[in-house]
Amino acid sequence: MTFDPLEQRGMPLDRQLRSWRELDVKPIDPDHCDPYTRCRILTMNGIEVEAITFSHMLARNTVAPEVKRQLAYLRYIEAQQQKVVNWLLPGVSSALETTIASEQAVVDLTAWIARMEPDPSLRQAYQFGLLEDFDHLYRYANLYEMIEHREAQSVVDGLTEVMPGRPAKFHHRHPADNVRDPYAKDEAGPLSKLHALTVLSAEQQTMTFYMNTGPTCMEPIARRLYQEIGLIEEEHVTHYESLVDPGETWWEQLVNHEYNECYLYYSFSQQETDPRVKAIWELHLDMEIEHLHTACDLMRRHDGRDPRSVLAPELPNVLAFEPNKPYLRELLDTQLDLTTQDAGYVPDPHERFEKAQVQIHGGEQPPSERVLTEHDAMFAGEYRLESEGEHPDPALRVK
Repeated sequence: MTFDPLEQRGMPLDRQLRSWRELDVKPIDPDHCDPYTRCRILTMNGIEVEAITFSHMLARNTVAPEVKRQLAYLRYIEAQQQKVVNWLLPGVSSALETTIASEQAVVDLTAWIARMEPDPSLRQAYQFGLLEDFDHLYRYANLYEMIEHREAQSVVDGLTEVMPGRPAKFHHRHPADNVRDPYAKDEAGPLSKLHALTVLSAEQQTMTFYMNTGPTCMEPIARRLYQEIGLIEEEHVTHYESLVDPGETWWEQLVNHEYNECYLYYSFSQQETDPRVKAIWELHLDMEIEHLHTACDLMRRHDGRDPRSVLAPELPNVLAFEPNKPYLRELLDTQLDLTTQDAGYVPDPHERFEKAQVQIHGGEQPPSERVLTEHDAMFAGEYRLESEGEHPDPALRVK
């Protein structure tokens, strides 16, 4: 069934403000929830944070008081939505457990988008980053067992494998090699624009989470690992934000943000297994439809263009959280040795990459390697979770 949010009318804006009672949502049960419910929550939190941040930046770059007021109203509603979404996460979950879930969300989100992306250069950008986030999941899983004596299986529930990707020590590149060529806004399909904004938002939220979580850890190895992977997430945000055409106007970006929120809330409402969370996705979709109409009006008035000239005629097929094990295995077999050079990808190290490696590692073992050394000392092997029947028994330790 097709769904065109521009043909729908959602909840009137003057009815969207909610009371404390309405914002006080009950969190999910981490021990009994669908892992992909938590992934959807983490993804939508990143999407809402990006929407709020973008709205602030737009407000700082417009002189029209009436526009500032409209943006302030929409932004306050978005902030309420973000609080509801993020507060669905349970307070009993540790920061490391949330970290494992965040990496699972980024891995399966990016894998699905890479599989569905029609543009070859954008698809390659997602595949490249995917193998690095996959490795982050593996490193954190080893840290999780060391510190909390729990296995990542309790979080990912076997939906996502936990095994080495492109080794994290090779993720540190010269900053110039993290900038990609952008899509051309007048040539790229609407789905490609939604994909780029979605992955960027998810990576940006992960980066921010690690920036704030790392120094709250007590264990030296945890502080170091969050610091290292937090720096890599900064590279990833640079990598993904450079895919967006900087020639898009503020108003074009605004309608893309609002349309993307409609797309994701609709997608997640179609597949959500928790009835209570599903009701939140449906409510927020009802709100976002009106936000989209407001953004379209602003584009018509201030950009002089019809929003339909840049938006999809209807929502694409729903974005789905699902296992991507064979796809990831294929990428591990074919793209593990890639690094970046200028805006492209190369199979061999080059002078600028090797110089950056020396500068950042300084001849020392990086935290991403040290966590495996310390895990091996504690458990006589590394932690992995591989698919039964196809690969070694996940209970086996690999030396």
